[in-house]
Amino acid sequence: MATILAVGIATLDIINTVESYPDEDSETRVITQRKTRGGNATNTLAVLSQLGHQCHWAGVLINEPDAQIIEDDLVHHSITSHHCKRLDKGKIPTSYITLSQQTASRSIVHHRDCPEYSFEDFKKIDLTVFDWVHFEGRNIDDTRLMLENLAEHHPELPCSLEIEKARPRIESLFHLPTILLFSKNYALARNIDNATSLLKLVGESQDIIATCTWGTQGAWAITQNHNLIHSNASELDSIVDTIGAGDTFNAGLISSLVKGEDIESALKKACLLAGRKCQQQGFTNLVENQ
Repeated sequence: MATILAVGIATLDIINTVESYPDEDSETRVITQRKTRGGNATNTLAVLSQLGHQCHWAGVLINEPDAQIIEDDLVHHSITSHHCKRLDKGKIPTSYITLSQQTASRSIVHHRDCPEYSFEDFKKIDLTVFDWVHFEGRNIDDTRLMLENLAEHHPELPCSLEIEKARPRIESLFHLPTILLFSKNYALARNIDNATSLLKLVGESQDIIATCTWGTQGAWAITQNHNLIHSNASELDSIVDTIGAGDTFNAGLISSLVKGEDIESALKKACLLAGRKCQQQGFTNLVENQ
């Protein structure tokens, strides 16, 4: 069991499941609606907790009614939130998600009136108690300060950085973490049409471990020796819910690596776990359902 800190956001997800994605300027009846906690960092922690790790979240909470759904779910998954910053003004970040039953694709409209977690807040955390720190690739300037602080004062503490979106200047962070976790969306936004090209490009500039997920094609990793590794995605008869599949992959990878497993084994287990997530709604009992 490891003690893991994740820095990022938690959201209120309002998920509307529809038979098929609606056309523009049309009306569609919702089959089901559910409200749940979301957000990449806390999704990853929810899975890591089920994998047996002690999980801590560092982010921002607004003292308003919708925050209770988030806090209840954190308690349900035994995720500690005492490193969070709490504010009386603002609105919990809210994602309005349309989930197509026909294709299992999801489209998201996001609203936020909530500041990012700052470096000043991060500096107050005693990092000596952690075995791993995971960062969302957002809030670039403050995240760079957090990663630099980690490298200077706790160089032995491994850390991961999720790169889901092509945010301005995010590339300035790439030399700082132990491992980079890329998404297909990032690669396509950079006009790169396959995972291996992205990883080779990253590997040319620095000696670092990096992974890239590519949907049904599985995931790739590049080692510090510039070796490429591939793991197939699970073959699924049906897909129920892809929301959080990437966060689940990240959790599976981190769990294996923090336990000392090699990257090839970690990649395979992460793909299997992400496939399992696609076959169920939400994260509850994800590990038990294996």
